[in-house]
Amino acid sequence: MKKTFSRILTLVLAIAMMLPLVACGSNQEKDKAKVDETATQQEATADNQETETIEEKKEAGDKNAAEGDYKDTLIWAQGADVTSLDPHQGKETPAVEVTCQIFDTLLALNPETNELEGQVAESWEQKDATSYVFHIRKGIKFHDGSDLTAEDVKFSLDRACNSAAVSYIVNFIDSVSVDDEYTVTLKTKEPYAPALRNLAIPFAAIVPKAAVEADEKAFILNPIGSGPYTFVEWKQGDHVTLKAFDSYYAGKPATENLIMKVIPETSQRSIALETGEIDLAYDMAVNDLPKVRDNDKLTVYEVPSLSCWYLSMNLNKEPFDNPKVREALTLAINRQALIDTINAGSGQPADAIIAPAVFGYYSTGVPEYNPEKAKELLAEAGYPDGFSMTLWVNDNQSRIEMCQAVQAMLLEIGVQCEIEVLEFGSFISKTTNGEHDMAYFGWTTSSGDADYTYYSLEHSSQQGAAGNRSFINDKDVDTLIEKARSSTNEEERLELYKELAIKLDEIHNNIPVFYSSINVGANKNVEGFVMDLNGYHNLDQVRVKK
Repeated sequence: MKKTFSRILTLVLAIAMMLPLVACGSNQEKDKAKVDETATQQEATADNQETETIEEKKEAGDKNAAEGDYKDTLIWAQGADVTSLDPHQGKETPAVEVTCQIFDTLLALNPETNELEGQVAESWEQKDATSYVFHIRKGIKFHDGSDLTAEDVKFSLDRACNSAAVSYIVNFIDSVSVDDEYTVTLKTKEPYAPALRNLAIPFAAIVPKAAVEADEKAFILNPIGSGPYTFVEWKQGDHVTLKAFDSYYAGKPATENLIMKVIPETSQRSIALETGEIDLAYDMAVNDLPKVRDNDKLTVYEVPSLSCWYLSMNLNKEPFDNPKVREALTLAINRQALIDTINAGSGQPADAIIAPAVFGYYSTGVPEYNPEKAKELLAEAGYPDGFSMTLWVNDNQSRIEMCQAVQAMLLEIGVQCEIEVLEFGSFISKTTNGEHDMAYFGWTTSSGDADYTYYSLEHSSQQGAAGNRSFINDKDVDTLIEKARSSTNEEERLELYKELAIKLDEIHNNIPVFYSSINVGANKNVEGFVMDLNGYHNLDQVRVKK
């Protein structure tokens, strides 16, 4: 075993870069990008607490505006462009990192306390097991000057329910009715424990009914929200520019302008941070973190994430429809070696596609690294000499390097793996259509509840755009997911998720690789930045000293 392990390390570090790499790209595909703690009964949020929070934010914004020693523009860089500016379509992290500045949701999760707070909803109450009443904050304006009312809330939630891309986070909703101009009642199809937390996810954003109905295409290209920043410009593949919304209900943002720059190469993001070209660098390469920490002008924010990185096999294609082949590939991956050699020791080997911090996680044990057993399984499946396949990954350098290492490991068991690198939008649309053999994905359980991930990635009704890109269709899996999401008994849900984890560990449609940390590199002149565990960092209270 030691000899095999040594060979793997050598392959990972030396051979991987020499194996075939096919680069593919495409223009941004806007239309095709329409894809990729149990909630307790919440009583009405105290009005005086909400008012105090808003006033504090307003005072902070006014103070910042009065001080002249801060920059009027904050620039951050991320590894991929937005897939869509429509919050009910662009659910991928690179998109939400931008759209969460433009749009608000009914509720919001405080990134420091992980507690629910009112946003568009000033207060709310749960009437019974399937009914919630939300009282809409009066005086909220959309960026076009129109008032945000209950009609917009109903329209937005209905629209999200009808979106193939994001319906999975709101399809627990049976109906939304308008009680009066600033009150809505939401009824669920059945008791649904994560309901309130799901409504805090950015994909459940509130949009202006009138603007969308008047010209939906114009809205998608020039989004109108009620968030702290208004949309100015999107130059695809390069940058997005946003401007502070003076009439934001919680007070004018701390910085006048935001610019998101697309810098796919992690090393280039580090260089841009070092040179002062950008103020924040999202998702830095772990190898660059020590260098940033050693720079007295820079700092690193880093916290454990709710994300899992995994390989998804397309069960609609041969030989991935063979369970022995899937198990063989699972045993061929040395997760710790990948973490140590490619990820500079950052991360934890994964045994499920939900992270340990997520409610509903159950450990089945990290799959054994056993290439000899993998070869035996391939032979039993009818592939004694292995087979050829493709592995898709988007154009992010650290992800490409991880796939190159996987490529070398698969070669050890006779599997010839050709890597194809695609522009992010194309990667999402093509895997949604099921054109891949196997693809490398990252998934964040944004709500902190297992249902968010298991329903999206494993339920048969969610194949394609919603997240199930292994195209698994298993009645037992569906039943366990459905029972767990409809139960409000915490112990019962945990037991069901245990059964589900064991079942999925037998199916091997996805290969969990590792749980990551989330990091942001920053100039030390940046003030007020707070990490969001999902990567949806809100920037309205962030400012940068000159």
